[in-house]
Amino acid sequence: MRPLDELALHARELRGVFCDIDDTLTHDGALVPAAYAQLCALVEAGLRVVPVTGRPAGWAAVLAAMWPVDAVVAENGAVAFVRAGRVVEARFWDDEAARASQHARLERLRAEAGARWPWAIAAGDQWQRLCDLAFDVGERQSLAPAQIADLRGFIQAAGARCLVSTVHAHAFFGEHDKAQMAVRLARELWSEDLAAERARYLFVGDSPNDAAGFAYFPLSAGPSNVRRFAAELSPPPAFVAPSPGGHGFAEIAAAVLGALRSK
Repeated sequence: MRPLDELALHARELRGVFCDIDDTLTHDGALVPAAYAQLCALVEAGLRVVPVTGRPAGWAAVLAAMWPVDAVVAENGAVAFVRAGRVVEARFWDDEAARASQHARLERLRAEAGARWPWAIAAGDQWQRLCDLAFDVGERQSLAPAQIADLRGFIQAAGARCLVSTVHAHAFFGEHDKAQMAVRLARELWSEDLAAERARYLFVGDSPNDAAGFAYFPLSAGPSNVRRFAAELSPPPAFVAPSPGGHGFAEIAAAVLGALRSK
């Protein structure tokens, strides 16, 4: 991971930014005012901005309606919300029949995990989720690494995929991830092929559930708290900010905006 001042050398031709939310725009669970201000500044500078989060569809629908962004991706790529005038449209990765089958399997997995471990509890925002099952690992409780490893193994043994963030362990079926939904949105919203243009987009995240974005986008960055996951990320983000969470995002956005102004 290289220092942030080098990012400006690569950011002059950017068209957009994809960014995580938890511990990327937030700090200690709250949105950092400077991070939101800089997100708005990126939009005002003409960049496309899309938050991509593991948080639930219910959160993302509200953010897409109220934030000045192009779209919001939720549940690690399972669904995206796009504002069309005053209407917010949901765009799912899988069709309705597939989602119904996946939901039934996830409910069985939830019951079995809870019967095995009393600490295997669903996230507080589970009721707002449409496509995945999130276990609380660091929000209302703090699980030990061994417990998280046991939960991950259990999820994978059940045939589901698992992504772990700073707050949740996500169990889901389907082939989506944050990067693949970004590719789909670029095609549908902007008629753009990200396979050819990915170098003109920046991905910002902080944890293992951002790994697909770090791998797909050659320009990637993280706040300083991403360093604690350096051993788990292959590759890690290309650049790292001096400060954690949303304070680090504000620094990353400032570097981008400085590069754009110097063109």
